[in-house]
Amino acid sequence: MERRYRVVVAKPGLDGHDRGVKVIARALRDAGFEVIYTGLHQTPEQIVQVAIDEDADALGLSLLSGAHLTLVPKIVDLLNQKDLSDILVIVGGIIPDEDIPKLEQIGVAKVFTPGSHLQEISDWLTSALDNREKVIN
Repeated sequence: MERRYRVVVAKPGLDGHDRGVKVIARALRDAGFEVIYTGLHQTPEQIVQVAIDEDADALGLSLLSGAHLTLVPKIVDLLNQKDLSDILVIVGGIIPDEDIPKLEQIGVAKVFTPGSHLQEISDWLTSALDNREKVIN
């Protein structure tokens, strides 16, 4: 890891299940990331504001409700409006295979579905952020 990266993890919308995102948050913390968890029932505006306030390098969104094609584009759009497209957005949860290209097309860097290994997630995020650092510097 080039430096200790800050990752905001969030549960947008009305989804009330956060066990998985808490497991991911702990795994990222154990891998050396600084992790900020926003809690349940966050609006896109609240999530983007936390990303700004916390100077996030990455934003991890966990969705199980089926609202990923509504909420994620709104969050990405808000980030772009605030000139924060450098924040790496990753999505996890129940995402149908046919929706993954749609999310990637709007700017999501990676989608992790059920069964993704914690090590795979932290390794991918470390590599992606390290590569971004090399480009910036």
